[in-house]
This record gives sequence, structure tokens and C-alpha cells, in this order.
Amino acid sequence: MTLLALLLFWLIAANLIGFLVMLSDKRRAELGDRRVPEATLLRWSLFGGSLGVLAGQQLLRHKTRKQPIASIIKAIPVVQALMAIAWPMGLGAIVMNGLRA
Repeated sequence: MTLLALLLFWLIAANLIGFLVMLSDKRRAELGDRRVPEATLLRWSLFGGSLGVLAGQQLLRHKTRKQPIASIIKAIPVVQALMAIAWPMGLGAIVMNGLRA
């Protein structure tokens, strides 16, 4: 399996899991059960599931008003897209070197 295929598999899986975690939290909220921590939702978003979490937010109408998580969920895929565009242009190395400084 090529690196591109593995990456694609991971992105599909992470987005599906991100959506399902949002669905689980929504159902738990409706039932009054123990909720999924917001940190878990944000981790799945950061580690490749940002579109799944965002889709869950919008389609399930969940975490749309609670701040700052609603804004963070929307910002993560924008930042990821900008990084994906910048990386091949060599700007990714500048960002990574800036983080190490």
C-alpha cells in the first residue's frame, strides 16, 4: 500500500470517526448521559477528522452556539487547508522552524 493510499484511508477513517463522535455526544446530551469531552472532539478534528467533525456540527446542529469550541471547529479545517497549500511551496518548513525556535 502506498503512502498516499494510507493517508487517504486515514483521512476517511478519521472523518467518519469524528462524525460518529459528534453523533454520540449529541445523543448523550439528549439523554442526559455523560458527555464526550470537548478535548476529544478537538483531537479528532486536529488529527484528520476536521471535515467529519464540522459535518457533524452542521448536520446534527450540535455545538453550534457554544463558544469557543464552535469557532475552533470551524477554524481547524481552514488552517489545515492553508497548511496543505503552503507546504508544497516551502512555507511548511518555515512554519515548522518557527515552532522549534
